[in-house]
Amino acid sequence: MRIAYFDCFSGISGDMTLGALVSAGVPFDDFRARLAGLGVGGYSLSAETARRSGIAAVSITVHLTEQSVERHLADIEEIISGSELPATVKERSISIFRRLAEAEARVHGTSPDKIHFHEVGGVDCIVDVVGSVLGLEMLGVERVAASPLPAGHGFVECSHGVIPVPAPATLELLRGVPVVPADVEGEMVTPTGAAIITALAAGFGPMPPMRPEAVGYGAGKKEFAGRPNLLRLVVGQEERPVGEATEVAVLEANIDDLNPEIYEHVMARLFAAGALDVYLTPVQMKKGRPAVLLTVLTAPERETQLANVVLAETTTLGVRFARMRRRCLEREFRRVQTPYGEVSVKLGISDGRVLTASPEYEECRRLAEERGVPLKEVYRAAASAVSVGAPGGVLEDR
Repeated sequence: MRIAYFDCFSGISGDMTLGALVSAGVPFDDFRARLAGLGVGGYSLSAETARRSGIAAVSITVHLTEQSVERHLADIEEIISGSELPATVKERSISIFRRLAEAEARVHGTSPDKIHFHEVGGVDCIVDVVGSVLGLEMLGVERVAASPLPAGHGFVECSHGVIPVPAPATLELLRGVPVVPADVEGEMVTPTGAAIITALAAGFGPMPPMRPEAVGYGAGKKEFAGRPNLLRLVVGQEERPVGEATEVAVLEANIDDLNPEIYEHVMARLFAAGALDVYLTPVQMKKGRPAVLLTVLTAPERETQLANVVLAETTTLGVRFARMRRRCLEREFRRVQTPYGEVSVKLGISDGRVLTASPEYEECRRLAEERGVPLKEVYRAAASAVSVGAPGGVLEDR
């Protein structure tokens, strides 16, 4: 499994997350081009090299070219839903803004739909959130983890006036997340940063066992005394002893009265919430009624969150839980060259030998549309660039 670990020793914000992703290997020009699919104007994006305590990092800036517009949650959901971005990016981005709206609603004593976003409703915040989700997808990340989050102290000024640090909305978002004290006066974890990491991270603690493949640093705009204002991102493969089985939670629900068109939305919501896999099986229930068995695989620590999604988005009255053991091939992503352009291929490896090769569908589809060729031709070209059965994951140069 490809893991992204956010080492938040100086906190986290939206622009620091974007900088860390680009520093860790997201091609900036490609990233900017794909982000244009969001369909909003009034901004430009720049990336510059910055140094903090001698460490080279990437500083991302969203330059606003038009006056920022304050929005409600429904406005932001409409923008993201109507974009040309992949479905998983849309759903995960929307889930982050829903967390923000819920936190703000608790602070102000109202409902999420009535929250009038100020600082976090502008184009710059939308770009930060959607760009963070998009960047992780471009890196092929399947699981996110993070360090405990540091809490500065003092006060910060916002549209509502002077508020304490951590900001009330930030603290709401950090419920249940390990927070460590930091002798820093100023805001270290912004509401946007808190929403991103708490929505995407499966856990908070030390770096999980992994083989680092890329390390990136995102630079913050402030200077903190005694520590570099950086967000470190480590991307690599989960490290487990060969043959070790892992435990997964299995959620099931029998559904016989849901509009079939809704299942696509349900599956997207579940993947956005951290499902490892979601699938539908036709079954026959009592009195001959045709029905669907919805099955969800997830990490044990996410089973309650996923069950809540099933209960909220479907017509079922209950969800079954079970634990199972599974053994997975090692997974690794490689970029291969085809006559139509570069494609990322997911390799399944056992004992150093490539057993499976799966080209990334979205990249193949994009190239097929750009080049005006059948999708199956692009897919076949990417798959044939990999020598299945070769030791060491050797790729043929074709």
